[in-house]
Amino acid sequence: MFKEVADIKTSDQLHLPVPDAKFETVVAKPSEIQKEMVQELSKRAAKIHSGAVDASEDNMLCVTNDGRKIGLDVRLMNPLLPDDPNSKLNTCVRNVLQIWEDGKEQKLTQLLFCDLSTPKNDGNFNVYDDIRKKLVAAGVPESEIEFIHDADTEAKKAALFSKVRSGDVRILLGSTAKMGAGTNVQSRLVAVHHLDVGWKPSDMTQRNGRIIRQGNQNKQVRIYNYVTEGTFDSYLFQTLENKQRFISQIMTSKSPVRSCDDVDEQALSYAEIKALCAGNPLIKEKMDLDVQVAKLKVLKADHQSQKFRLEDKLLTKFPADIQETTAYIAGVKSDAELAAAHPQVQEGFCGMTIRGVAYDEKKTAGERLLLACSELPNSEEKVIGSYRGFELSLRFDTYHSEYQALLKGQRKYPVALGKDPLGCIIRLDHSLNDFPERITSAEYELATLKQQQAAAQIEVEKPFPQEEELAEKSARLAELNAQLDVDEKHHEPEQDEEEREDEPRRPSVLAALEEKADKTEIVKPFKSYLDKDGDAR
Repeated sequence: MFKEVADIKTSDQLHLPVPDAKFETVVAKPSEIQKEMVQELSKRAAKIHSGAVDASEDNMLCVTNDGRKIGLDVRLMNPLLPDDPNSKLNTCVRNVLQIWEDGKEQKLTQLLFCDLSTPKNDGNFNVYDDIRKKLVAAGVPESEIEFIHDADTEAKKAALFSKVRSGDVRILLGSTAKMGAGTNVQSRLVAVHHLDVGWKPSDMTQRNGRIIRQGNQNKQVRIYNYVTEGTFDSYLFQTLENKQRFISQIMTSKSPVRSCDDVDEQALSYAEIKALCAGNPLIKEKMDLDVQVAKLKVLKADHQSQKFRLEDKLLTKFPADIQETTAYIAGVKSDAELAAAHPQVQEGFCGMTIRGVAYDEKKTAGERLLLACSELPNSEEKVIGSYRGFELSLRFDTYHSEYQALLKGQRKYPVALGKDPLGCIIRLDHSLNDFPERITSAEYELATLKQQQAAAQIEVEKPFPQEEELAEKSARLAELNAQLDVDEKHHEPEQDEEEREDEPRRPSVLAALEEKADKTEIVKPFKSYLDKDGDAR
């Protein structure tokens, strides 16, 4: 329906003169501190899920945001933590320096996108100042590095963009909101660096649209995505991919699919956090199977619903419809014999009785019929006489705003009346001559009903086509649940018996995973009292 009203043009149709982009994902190894901090997030998620923590103190949205910060730079959690030389931040700085050095002659420019830790000039640590400090220390003139946040008016922004286009400013840092749509600095752009990932595919499209753009003098450009292994980065890119897959199913130049899977979680669920923290491939397999089994269960439930509907039709609807159509055919055949027994006189008139008076003249009968219409007290049907062996009634059809004559034998046959007296009689005769067509149509309907009944009988006996796949994946999921439950108990730290008695019983995250496997509902974003719209941005 959307494609009927929308004219969608995608880049693969437009063939615009834009540079070829080479995408590169740079994976940084996590430091020991990062690993430990991510593990702590798992514990926080478990406490939140068990209900041991009030939402005002901690919630899944906070866990998500802290996970993003840890993936970017641990100093966002505490500025006193050491600067890891192998972090994705330092890896990005090295790449920026190399490209800056290689593009000196052409004064090539670069953009760095980071939505987290933007500069606020409050003395706190932020990645923007850290990057600039390191670049300046490595020999980049400070005048060639700018923050989009410093251009706080349209005039300043226009002047800054002009400097980037001319190559006077060669490294520009900014966020999606401030450096997305409307940023026309593509003339010398050779690289874009994504230090974090946006919440929406449109965020990344806008970022990349700054360089993959008409007017760029470079034929080849690079787009770097930086991720820290074992942190939330991988999940966030995966979520982005899922969202884009859903959007692309609709916003496509090709024929859209008939059904889509909507994925719009912006706060991580406890199960996904556990998978990211554990680094266990079995948990990733389990998560995939959770989704697949849930989808197959939905398909099976739909199959069962269709089967029940067909059984209901076979039990009640088809027999009733067939019986009614058969009775209708018998009644129409009987009325056809009645009409044949009272034929219209050739070039004459067989007569009509209205309110006990017989009319032998066609025009007079038609005039009296129209007069009887004006005498009706209301719109309800009223018997006024007979015609060619059939009972003759009149009524006013409020839906069509017209008077109708009804000829009743075994069945009723409505005829719309006009203003011409002779025309009204001709319409009545046409209706009484139409029995062969009525019988043919009804017999065709009866044959169709019987075919549908036979087809429904075959369909209702068919098993669920993916039953074997569902059984196989459910069995594998049960194996994984059992194995992961053993691992969970094996790795559970020992506690004092007294401590265990005092501590309230908290369900494990993996126990919750097992419970989740039997449910088909989509996990909704967590909403705290601070997050009334469920928006994790």
